[in-house]
Amino acid sequence: HLREELGDVLLQVMFHSDIEADAGRFDLDQVADEECKKLILRHPHVFGDVQVSGADEVLKNWDDIKRKEKKQETVASAMDSVAKCLPALWRAEKVQKKAAKAGIDWPDYTGALDKIKEELSETAEAAKTGVGTAEEIGDLLFSAVNAARLLGVDPEDALNASTDKFISRFRGVEALAEKRGLDMNAMTLEELDALYNEVKASL
Repeated sequence: HLREELGDVLLQVMFHSDIEADAGRFDLDQVADEECKKLILRHPHVFGDVQVSGADEVLKNWDDIKRKEKKQETVASAMDSVAKCLPALWRAEKVQKKAAKAGIDWPDYTGALDKIKEELSETAEAAKTGVGTAEEIGDLLFSAVNAARLLGVDPEDALNASTDKFISRFRGVEALAEKRGLDMNAMTLEELDALYNEVKASL
């Protein structure tokens, strides 16, 4: 289906370029020209005299050039440029990657896991007092994203998979309750949890 989807992407490019051309702002040729210029500018090791030692240096050069283009004078300004319309887990991961490139990162995942424990403790304390709970939950989620990043796990995919798993297990609980003639609304949490664990063990 790749051919079909590429056609859909192309349609959007053609469509929006046509709207802007009608408005007198730019046309398709200018879109293509700007993309070519950007590729040339960001690949001085291909189109210029810059020597690189490998892919890591290519990526570093790309980021440095992009920051200059967009007048991002600091790493924080580059972080600010990460779109707030992105899913929160994805945005957090992108911001953390920018911090890592600036040297602010754990040497490995163990530091990130320790940070989760710290944030979990702070969340529990905030829950007791009722002060700052949302902030601490946010810190806990941010730390979980950091651990996922360092473990090479996409946090969006991981959370979606866990949500799907929960739905599947809950469906099993409903089916088991119906089979045994049980009214879930009348059951205690302990009884429901026992059913859940039974379904979990069977999958």
